[in-house]
Amino acid sequence: MAYWLFKSEPNTWSWDQQVQKGDQGEGWDGVRNYQAANNMKTMSIGDLGFFYHSVKEKRIVGIVDVISPYHPDPTDASGRFGMVTIRAITPMVRPVTLAEIKAEESLADLALVRQARLSVVPVSSAEWNYILTMGQTAI
Repeated sequence: MAYWLFKSEPNTWSWDQQVQKGDQGEGWDGVRNYQAANNMKTMSIGDLGFFYHSVKEKRIVGIVDVISPYHPDPTDASGRFGMVTIRAITPMVRPVTLAEIKAEESLADLALVRQARLSVVPVSSAEWNYILTMGQTAI
């Protein structure tokens, strides 16, 4: 199993909207960065991810899982980009802010910190477990 972080502007697509989709989940569409798209291409069903609200909130608010592997993104007229489908699993008991993440030396290499503009980034198992602890969340 691999771990990921999915970043969204809450006024575009929020955790609450993701939760409302229930077990059918929602396609993570609109990604037009090759590195983020390549990250999605490597995902497998059952992989877990953090759901991160960007812009003003800048915090991890929930956990999702991948329920459909990489497939065409219907919002891409060029046909070059695809998407995965994710569903909400659980909210973070305590959301973890970007400021808290940056303050932790052990998270200095987290892709969210190093590649802040990417909408989909990998998370190591050590980083995953550390952030779960910070967020007082078990899964």
